[in-house]
Amino acid sequence: MTRVTAAFAFMFFGGMDTSAAYAQEKTDSPRIVNIINFIRQCEPRIDWITEDVLYETVVSQVKSMKQHQLRGTFLLQYDALMDRRYQALLKSLATDQFEIGAWWEIPQPLVENSGYVWRGRFPWDWHADVGFATGYSPEEREKLVDTYMADFKQVFGYYPKSVGSWFIDAHTLKYMHEKYGIVASCNCKDQIGTDGYTMWGGYWNQGYYPSSKNAYMPAQNAENQIPVPVFRMLGSDPIHQYDSGLGGNHQRVVSLEPVYTGGGGDAKWCRWYFDAFIEGAAMDYGYVQAGQENSFTWKKMGRGFEIQMPMIADLLKEGKVTVKTLGETGRWFKEKHKVTPPTSVTVLNDHTLKDQKTVWFNSRFYRANLLWEKGTLRFRDIHLFDERVASDYLTKKGTSNQCFYYTLPVVDGFRWSSLDTIAGLRLMTGEGVEVQGGVPTVDDSLEGELVVRWPTNAPRGEIVMTFKESSLNISATGSLKDSWYFELTNAPKAELPFSEITRQRLSCSFRQTKYTVLAEEGAFKASTESSLQIIPEAHGINLNFSTR
Repeated sequence: MTRVTAAFAFMFFGGMDTSAAYAQEKTDSPRIVNIINFIRQCEPRIDWITEDVLYETVVSQVKSMKQHQLRGTFLLQYDALMDRRYQALLKSLATDQFEIGAWWEIPQPLVENSGYVWRGRFPWDWHADVGFATGYSPEEREKLVDTYMADFKQVFGYYPKSVGSWFIDAHTLKYMHEKYGIVASCNCKDQIGTDGYTMWGGYWNQGYYPSSKNAYMPAQNAENQIPVPVFRMLGSDPIHQYDSGLGGNHQRVVSLEPVYTGGGGDAKWCRWYFDAFIEGAAMDYGYVQAGQENSFTWKKMGRGFEIQMPMIADLLKEGKVTVKTLGETGRWFKEKHKVTPPTSVTVLNDHTLKDQKTVWFNSRFYRANLLWEKGTLRFRDIHLFDERVASDYLTKKGTSNQCFYYTLPVVDGFRWSSLDTIAGLRLMTGEGVEVQGGVPTVDDSLEGELVVRWPTNAPRGEIVMTFKESSLNISATGSLKDSWYFELTNAPKAELPFSEITRQRLSCSFRQTKYTVLAEEGAFKASTESSLQIIPEAHGINLNFSTR
């Protein structure tokens, strides 16, 4: 089925019966919702959040999901796994509606029951070197897994098939798969500095097979991947999350999480998000995780949760989404894909007066993000993936209370910006003025390709960007054809990775890793006006992102 997304589509579909169209879309490009709630037994940061408050939050989540007949996944931290109240509650749930899995943060009982000394400030400590597996040696990680799995099986009679965490290391993930057969995992959305955790430049949404050396880095080849798909959590605002906190050293949160009144706790925002989720070109499939950790409490999340659950239930009844458990989604992914597929996230209708539009493209080789703002276009982000790059935590434990996962930047619109300069690779006229244009269209009708067309009016013409698994082709027509190029803007103090710029090769180095981008058509150029320009040749540019 041909699927072309444009800004008017939101208005067009809003007033007609689309059940037949969505039934077809469900087969060609399903929109998968996972409702994942994860459970901690204690919350030491806030006195009034007692164990009873946390337990009653989970009771309320279960009640709401039952009321709206929604399937979902509950992930248990070890302290909650050993709590008899949670055991009784979760064992009473229908197995055809609820999946029980593991939440991989490391609390005091798990460490001590594994024979180690607890180093935390509280029974659960969110610091990265204590509360996450990266703070332990590979041998210790395996023992922690063995302890958890043995006790989980003692309680439920089987090993969990899904394991989630804000971040999880490759050694642990591979060990869980090979010894205990897990089939799916999930990790945090991209963020900088939130709670001390930085995950930046990864496969932006949906799911990917991670490198056996780095669970945050998508693998390029099946033989070098962990065969457990990792799905990105929390439902970031595709337009506004990226720039939230621009010019600072950490981001704020704009996501589907029901606790946030500027996101998933607001009915208008949720309707906008799900409209974009359903209508936007997603290529192979769309994905979002709904739900919330019990640490936020029902008092804070209840309103947003009760906004989202009936909304998802209605979309399910209308055939517009598919609701699966995390484990089911992992099995579906593995049956369909031997390697990570290309996917996209498309939002061409802003919920704010900024009237911005965006397209995210992801593949096993790279990610790229387009942003339209005030009639102009820029690449806000391009990061490359390399399965050979080991994480800092592959063979040794982290000693910092923070955590850092990165991929390989080519354009970084957040980290290279300041309060005065917004970084990006901007489309310019031959006279050095930003190109002005209208409403883009996005077409994912050809398998493995995403075609973005943008009509321009100054100069008049059209820019066509074709995203493929390992490359990007850009061409222009009309009066624009002979008068355009891309130019990078960045803050003066930005640490750019470019080590050498030649006509056909952009050589880069980041965190001791060398990588390249090849211009198979067009040319790279460094000038006094900009640190990087990309110039078309024969009216086009073709960038190869697969050669390292």
